[in-house]
Amino acid sequence: MRIHILGICGTFMGSLAVLAKQLGFEVSGSDQNVYPPMSTQLEQQGIALCSGYDPQHMLANKPDLIVIGNTCSRGNASVEYILEHGLPFTSGPAWLAEHVLRGRWVLGVAGTHGKTTTTSMLAWILDHAGMDPGYLIGGVPKNFSVSARLGSSDFFVIEADEYDSAFFDKRSKFIHYLARTVIMGNLEFDHADIFRNVEDIQLQFQHLCKTIPQNGLIVAPTGSATLEQVFAVQGEKVRTVWCGLQRCGITGSPGADWSYSPISADGSAFRIQHGNDSAEVSWGMLGDHNMQNATAAVAAAAHAGVPLKISAEALAGFAGVKRRLELIGKVRDISVYDDFAHHPTAIETTLKGLRATMQKNHAAGRLIAVIEARSNTMKMGYHQHTLAASVDAADVVLWYKSTATKLDLEAIAQAAKAEFLSMDNTESMLAWLKGHLQAGDQVVIMSNGGFEGLHQRLLTALQDS
Repeated sequence: MRIHILGICGTFMGSLAVLAKQLGFEVSGSDQNVYPPMSTQLEQQGIALCSGYDPQHMLANKPDLIVIGNTCSRGNASVEYILEHGLPFTSGPAWLAEHVLRGRWVLGVAGTHGKTTTTSMLAWILDHAGMDPGYLIGGVPKNFSVSARLGSSDFFVIEADEYDSAFFDKRSKFIHYLARTVIMGNLEFDHADIFRNVEDIQLQFQHLCKTIPQNGLIVAPTGSATLEQVFAVQGEKVRTVWCGLQRCGITGSPGADWSYSPISADGSAFRIQHGNDSAEVSWGMLGDHNMQNATAAVAAAAHAGVPLKISAEALAGFAGVKRRLELIGKVRDISVYDDFAHHPTAIETTLKGLRATMQKNHAAGRLIAVIEARSNTMKMGYHQHTLAASVDAADVVLWYKSTATKLDLEAIAQAAKAEFLSMDNTESMLAWLKGHLQAGDQVVIMSNGGFEGLHQRLLTALQDS
């Protein structure tokens, strides 16, 4: 069977393409923006990519079915051709539910932040335990060669996104998955292009709760008022376990069933406690958010039968995910990181984690954040009043000033503790960095897109200067 995927270079649709290829489908795809790491992975898998949405691209392989990604809407040339000629089509989540997930023990990871990393942790824990899980991850995990695989067991780990399924199906993707084990890592307002407010997102999480069987499990963080409101409406139909920080024997509210406590200030070593059982983890990750995510992954793995000790062993070997505070090069003692953060909370936690490591290592250099705020929620200005505080841990912020943004960057600059500079092109950013960077500086380039290849351009400029 031949399928053609519209929007194939998105992290979800690209991973779906890998699974379809593993199932024996002939796979091709189209996308408007083709950039690594997903484009590289698809090319390595032998999946044909077409740039742009000319209908002839999808017709060339004579597909039996077209899978339409949620980035494609009415007005898209291929979408209009499909509707005009009555071609068979479906959404990515619906295709996945029918061809991959049916009859399996699905472990879903939901939440505003940290889904990709937590999904990668959980899949790696189950893999380390010898369970050979299938998985679909919205990124490229370093512990695996690809972002998705079928696996040979009943277990399937999936990044459970709250974004809509397709232009013709506005339900959140995770409604299709019928997960038995669900991590709900956090819940904040995001995706302003499809949700009016946080209550709209909470409604989707309430629908998610309704799909979990009575022998299922929800893993949630302590102290999340937005999630507690979801559960208060939903009632106690599904067992919930809570994960939280522990200091001096005190946990958040409600009491944590699974708790973590830092051993090192930057989170590179910590302890997980569950009842009388505990284990220490020393790993290559940083920050409170990663300790929280790891504890949730361990709790979910325990539901699938993995002992705490085995999970801790797995976390010690967890290598992270590409584009999640990924060190991509070091030139003249200047470190350049690539990070996917595109929401104030994610920006803040990433910068705080790196700052803690710099302090631990007594690093003398500066922390410089280079940010492209390209999400719809950012460009629409919804985070105007939280952005300044989110970059407090940085010494200097270079902000890409998009013509589409409604953010008042001058007001943010006045409120920010860091030196805050906005520039409307990457050439100016590159010139500033090349002229001002010093030995010991740590540069974090943050974007959920390609950012015009700024990462590699910076490394090349540093090498040539």
